[in-house]
Amino acid sequence: MSYCSNSSSSSSKSWIVVHGILASAAAIAITIGARSFLSRSRKFRSRVIGIIPARYASSRFEGKPLVDILGKPMIQRTWERSKLATTLDRVVVATDDERIYSCCREFGADVIMTSESCRNGAERCSEALDKLENKYDIVVNIQGDEPLVDPEIIDGIVKALQAAPDAVFSTAVTSLKPEDAFDPNRVKCVVDNRGYAIYFSRGLIPFNKSGKVNVNFPYMLHLGIQSYDAKFLKIYSELEPTPLQLEEDLEQLKVLENGFKMKVIKVNHEAHGVDTPEDVEKIESLMRERNIS
Repeated sequence: MSYCSNSSSSSSKSWIVVHGILASAAAIAITIGARSFLSRSRKFRSRVIGIIPARYASSRFEGKPLVDILGKPMIQRTWERSKLATTLDRVVVATDDERIYSCCREFGADVIMTSESCRNGAERCSEALDKLENKYDIVVNIQGDEPLVDPEIIDGIVKALQAAPDAVFSTAVTSLKPEDAFDPNRVKCVVDNRGYAIYFSRGLIPFNKSGKVNVNFPYMLHLGIQSYDAKFLKIYSELEPTPLQLEEDLEQLKVLENGFKMKVIKVNHEAHGVDTPEDVEKIESLMRERNIS
């Protein structure tokens, strides 16, 4: 291990080179502290809250949480589905927009205003958690653009995290359709033999030398829902963004890059996220087929 000082900066922040990676001393201290509390704390994580981050601004689809889906705003449909999960003690919406706040209050949801400076859903969940009076052991980050979220999957990732005391994070994957193999909006995942995440990517992983999809390989699609150990979530927001996280624009990579474990469950589920305005019509057609009102 070698040490060096960043003399070009006016701050006194020191840097450490670990295994060829430049990291701030503060980030390393936070990481060591996180691992320390994880090694000490092995009590059953029973108190669970579901938080639905919702922001109005979006480069691809502005105002997405409020888009009408068969007579209801999308955020309401996500909230109603989430309330069916049996492991959640409470479900709240966390937003930075008064329009979303007012809409949620109108249909009866618990809603918390958060800062516009939150860089991702995890940070918004963390801020919302700080504002709640009650304490929770697990926080489920429920994507607001999944109006058909399956409550059984919510229960599944909560139970997976409860059963894996060495993990700080859990999530779900399902089979990837061949036509989605090269879609950067469909995030892929690979796991080890014990069900822990190895990597996530917007590209196809694994990627074989032919450069083509192997129709016989069980590629996995990441479903956006994820849960965190509540104590780790506070540490997560203090960790600096990591190179892979920034390159892929995937917040879960910061967890892996800092050496923490993430439990992954495989489910049979067809993803129905709303990423663009064109997806709304697809969702509505599917709901009509299934007689979902």
